[in-house]
Amino acid sequence: PISGVSLSAQPPGGQVALGDRLVLSCAVAAGTGPLSFSWHRGGSAAPLATGPRLELHVGDEDSGHYQCRATDGDSAAESPPLNVTVL
Repeated sequence: PISGVSLSAQPPGGQVALGDRLVLSCAVAAGTGPLSFSWHRGGSAAPLATGPRLELHVGDEDSGHYQCRATDGDSAAESPPLNVTVL
C-alpha cells in the first residue's frame, strides 16, 4: 500500500504574491506499481489536475487548502493539506 504522501511548495510555505507562479510537488515514501496523482483544493472531489506537479499562476481565487492524492490502483493515500495564501 501507499504511505508517506507528502506535498512541497515553491515558494516554500505556500505564500505567493498575486500573479506569481506556485509549484506544488507530490512525493510518496512507499508504494509499488504505477502511481497516479490528483490534486484537490478545499476538500473538493473533482481534481484540479493530475500528475506529480501542479503549477499555478496565482489568482485571487487560488488561496485555500491543497492536497495531493496518490493511488496505485489498489490503494490510495492523501498528503496532509497545505494552506496556500495569496498575498
